[in-house]
Amino acid sequence: MLAAERRDHLLGLLAREGKIVAKEVAADLGISEDSVRRDLRDLAAEGLCHRVYGGALPVSPAVADYAARAVVAPDGKRKVAAVAAGLVRPGGAVILDGGTTALAVARALPPELECTVITHSPTIAAALLDHPRAELFLLGGRIFKHSAVACGAAAVEAAQQVSADLCLLGVTGVHPDAGLTTGDAEEAAMKRALAARAAETYVLASSEKVGAASRFRVLPWADVTGLVTDADPRHEVLGRVAKRGVEVLTAG
Repeated sequence: MLAAERRDHLLGLLAREGKIVAKEVAADLGISEDSVRRDLRDLAAEGLCHRVYGGALPVSPAVADYAARAVVAPDGKRKVAAVAAGLVRPGGAVILDGGTTALAVARALPPELECTVITHSPTIAAALLDHPRAELFLLGGRIFKHSAVACGAAAVEAAQQVSADLCLLGVTGVHPDAGLTTGDAEEAAMKRALAARAAETYVLASSEKVGAASRFRVLPWADVTGLVTDADPRHEVLGRVAKRGVEVLTAG
């Protein structure tokens, strides 16, 4: 099989199966695992897969900078946001992560809803300045411009001083095996710090993130209450996530 044919085969397998196991591909094609690994390195260099031990997973399209992510799946994000906003109870406190889906949640909070919003995102804070009944707490620290959020030691320390009923967390990858992932190590650590301060954590993921993975794990599934997504309810990944005891809320 020519290199171009192997490339097409690998991309097709990734799309159909949601993963590539190098050992299995090598056996199926009658080639060495080294050849498969070289092919995967080339695909990863082009941003077409995310390499993991033993193979590869689909790469998340949500690892671009904040401005670029704003135009990715806006309808899906609004659907997810509408469901997520309904999880915020009157008088409750919510930790709202940064990102474009969380921004849609901030905009979806009903004006009559009395609540407390804790965030490390200046963008989220600015969006809620005109909300008539939301009390707002902004956690400070070094601003990670890629995602427009505060990260680092100061931000983590600030997060440890608050608590909330609910955390609405954004990620770039939702995969049944790789778990919940994002593209930056410090941002992943900040997300863990935020989730640890809430009684319940729901992950917000528009459909393009479902089945994909990024480099750094945020949380294992055991630490998550639920997943809010606009992906097809019949999606194989959602079925596997539900079997782990995670509530799956689909936004039609």
